[in-house]
Amino acid sequence: MTIREDALAGRTTDLFEKCAANENMDVETLMAGVADGSIAITRNRHHDFEKIMAIGRGTRTKVNANIGSSRDISNLDEELEKLRVAVKAGADTVMDLSMGGDLDEVRRGILANCPVPLGTVPIYQAVAETVEQQQKDIVEVTEDHIFRTIEKQAMDGVDFMTLHCGITRHLQQRMMHQKRLMGVVSRGGSFLLEWMSHHRKENPLYEHFDDLLAILKEHEVTLSLGDGIRPGCLDDATDRNQVQELIHLGELTERAWAAGVQVIIEGPGHMPMDQITANVLLQKQMCKGAPFYVLGPLVTDIAPGYDHITGAIGGAIAAAAGADYLCYVTPAEHLKLPGIDDVHEGVIASKIAAHAADLVKGIPGARERDREMARRRNNLDWKGQIELSIDPDKAARFRREGQSDKGPTCSMCGSYCAIQVFNRSQHNLEKELGNGGCGSNCGQNT
Repeated sequence: MTIREDALAGRTTDLFEKCAANENMDVETLMAGVADGSIAITRNRHHDFEKIMAIGRGTRTKVNANIGSSRDISNLDEELEKLRVAVKAGADTVMDLSMGGDLDEVRRGILANCPVPLGTVPIYQAVAETVEQQQKDIVEVTEDHIFRTIEKQAMDGVDFMTLHCGITRHLQQRMMHQKRLMGVVSRGGSFLLEWMSHHRKENPLYEHFDDLLAILKEHEVTLSLGDGIRPGCLDDATDRNQVQELIHLGELTERAWAAGVQVIIEGPGHMPMDQITANVLLQKQMCKGAPFYVLGPLVTDIAPGYDHITGAIGGAIAAAAGADYLCYVTPAEHLKLPGIDDVHEGVIASKIAAHAADLVKGIPGARERDREMARRRNNLDWKGQIELSIDPDKAARFRREGQSDKGPTCSMCGSYCAIQVFNRSQHNLEKELGNGGCGSNCGQNT
């Protein structure tokens, strides 16, 4: 039985109980969400980790961090350090997007050290091996190679996989009639489109979707339906191509659910702020409430080096509108392979966006954390503020650098600290009222 099938049968398991405790929700609500598809629990039966988490309705907004080697830079130790930094910063999941080096070694090394769900994009490995090892063109990757790679990664313990099943020959032909400024920016999407054009055949992930589901079900892999036609710039956002793929993803979602496979829907991409809420509502309607996983969205195209900020802005808007899962964007986006510091900055930016959205969603415990921070700030409790902050190390460093020699304040205000000035004014007022002032009747006499 799969996680989804257990939920549909009303069969309470240890996994549901652990997950409900971690999500601060009751087991019945969690299982109902898994049963109706609005919640996914990403956990491969071969990957053993302690903190079982859920993505979807009523749960805390989750954040994913992408790591992985490239053709130019491949170092397992560095990827393991990125993993450590990402998890320490608060990443709820990690994806290995490696396309360089020994891909099996990198993935298995990450899996062996990964205390959170791990995702992959299997076509990356199939294409990289075809090009690098077999010295062939991208289009020469075989259908058998793609499916063997998916099965191998599933057997290794990958918890969720991005698979671009919604790209079809019909959609490819339609794209010729609505030209884009940037075409397709998804690597997986572009690989499949080139393969389809060369072979004049249907996308194998769409044509053999039932075979794909059988592999995922056997190993309890959550299907993350990739948005291969996502917009890569503001001008291409919410066009017919993007929406047509989303229609396909909605249809495939119901087929996957019927097969007992959990589903997450991936979304854009680059998008103006005024289109984000509509896109979330559209996805939720088209895909029957399935969890929505957004890359950003990036709300402007002109901020290379600062795209963790553009992504956090879009992510906060999307999550407040109902998106469930944010894929981080690092400062290195569009420029280079992210380094360790980039990973940290990307996770923190997305964690801020996710928490800001959880305040709007009314997620239990979210507002209480902000309220407690306000209490500690009002009491000039610096240690307490640092402990409660999203990035305690950075907060502690800034506090050390800004320690005032004028008492328990900071170097910004020193003796002019507004909190201290206000408290003195209140203390003086209390003394005045206690020495012949209007006292408790003051409000009645004015």
